Amino acid sequence: MSIDELDEFDKAILGELQRNCAQSTAEIAEAIGLSQAPCWRRIQRLKENGYIREQVALLDRGLLGLNAQIFAQVKLTATGRANLEAFTEAIRGFPEVLDCYVLMGNIDFILRIVAKDIGAYERFFFDKLSLVPGVQEINSLVALSEIKATTRLPIY
Repeated sequence: MSIDELDEFDKAILGELQRNCAQSTAEIAEAIGLSQAPCWRRIQRLKENGYIREQVALLDRGLLGLNAQIFAQVKLTATGRANLEAFTEAIRGFPEVLDCYVLMGNIDFILRIVAKDIGAYERFFFDKLSLVPGVQEINSLVALSEIKATTRLPIY
């Protein structure tokens, strides 16, 4: 099933779930103009086909005391590139790293990291991140403020 095979009800369901996944099926059905049973079946089908990977609560990092958000650009050594699996496994084991992307260009990875403050990031940097085998260089960019952050995908 591809995005082209989704009809307007499927897209509306996905939009509602992105807005608030804690809604009941009845609330979603009412919001999109569908009865409850067909809406439930569509939700199940969307889950089975992988459109809905998981349903989670989005937490407020500021209220949780995670006030620093850092973007780290990581460059690996030539030998480090041969051990990409070891690098990716190490990164997956760090709860401070929220996102990690492989890049094309002169930087190999970009990481989005959260920490209590810059001191906590410094400890993470020296005690964990800089010790990952194969890392040649790390450039850290501290986010001053957040202009837009969303998990909602544009569904057309």
